[in-house]
Amino acid sequence: MLAGGARLSYRTAVTLEPGRSGRASLVVGNEDTAAALGSGDVEVLSTPRLISLCEEATLAALAGELGKGQTSVGVRVQFDHLAPLRIGSQVTAEAVLEKIEGRRLVFTVTATDAAGLVGAGRVTRRVVEIDGFLAKAR
Repeated sequence: MLAGGARLSYRTAVTLEPGRSGRASLVVGNEDTAAALGSGDVEVLSTPRLISLCEEATLAALAGELGKGQTSVGVRVQFDHLAPLRIGSQVTAEAVLEKIEGRRLVFTVTATDAAGLVGAGRVTRRVVEIDGFLAKAR
């Protein structure tokens, strides 16, 4: 709270509505496997690459909506990787903006292939001013 009982408020400086969605797809290649990315020793889609695909879907949901000089950065991922996918499989991630909390944007994400659900969870992103964000980078 500020002097006089006023509350400090943070806004995204953009008009966003819950329900916005985005998609991203991938055909699993050798470079996407757990063995290639060092997260395992099998030739299936790695969890880090699947999470990255889900983050791509969140960016697609925000495309063209942030102000000049703004971007969003990932701050939290909660994710369950439910099924292995072989090289050559196609997977599609979808992100739906569920909640806006000041500059925090909370997305529900799912990843599916032809057989069904591959992974699901939440990705939280924060809207930042690019220059200020980069000035804080170590």
